[in-house]
Amino acid sequence: MPVSIANTFYTAFQNNDTNTMVSLYHDNATFEDPAFGKLNAAQARAMWQMLLERSKGELKVTFNVIEESATQATCHWEAIYKFGPKKRPIHNKITARFKFEDGKIIEHIDEFNFWKWSGMALGTSGWLLGFTPIVKNKVRQTVKKLLKSYMQEKAK
Repeated sequence: MPVSIANTFYTAFQNNDTNTMVSLYHDNATFEDPAFGKLNAAQARAMWQMLLERSKGELKVTFNVIEESATQATCHWEAIYKFGPKKRPIHNKITARFKFEDGKIIEHIDEFNFWKWSGMALGTSGWLLGFTPIVKNKVRQTVKKLLKSYMQEKAK
C-alpha cells in the first residue's frame, strides 16, 4: 500500500493533478519542509495547489520510491522550475519521508539543502546568507504569508 500511495502522489504531481494529490492527505496530516516549516493538512493541500497553479505547467518532477514498509515510505524526488520575478532556474533535490494511516498520508516531511536552494532562488544573497536563520526565517515568513493569502482568496 505505501508504495502505491507514494507513486500515486508523485505521478499526480507530475501531471499537475492537485485533486489527486490533496485527496491522499489524511485530515489530521502534517507537512514540513525547510521553506514552509510545519503545516497542517489544510495548509499542505493549499500549498500544493498554490505551487502547481503558480508553476503554470512548467514544473518538472521526477521521483523514485527508495524504501517502503506497511506504514512508511521514503522517496527521492527532484523539481525543476523557474522561481520568482527573475525566473531563476531551480533544480531542487528532495528526500521525502511519509507515514501513512488509514490509507492516507498522515505525515510528510520533505528535506533538502536550504542553502543550495536559496542560492538558486535568491542569487548572490542566497549563496552568501542562505545558511543563516535570518534568511530561512524570512523565506518562511514570506511563503506562509503567500499561502495564507492564497487560502483566503480560495475561501471566497
